[in-house]
Amino acid sequence: MAKIRLNSNEKVVDAIMKGLKRRGGYCPCRLEDKEEYRCMCKEFQAQIADPDYEGYCHCKLYYKEK
Repeated sequence: MAKIRLNSNEKVVDAIMKGLKRRGGYCPCRLEDKEEYRCMCKEFQAQIADPDYEGYCHCKLYYKEK
């Protein structure tokens, strides 16, 4: 099972969390408020499902470890 953790850089986490709050849960790194961009976004959910993927989500809030 994949392990998902927050970015170890507290400044990045703080900035993204503030952006999520300001944008009502939508990724602050995206221009549009689409349901697929609501955190945890569809893109990262697909990456989590990929057993070969290891890395950050689009906005660098979460990291998936193998």
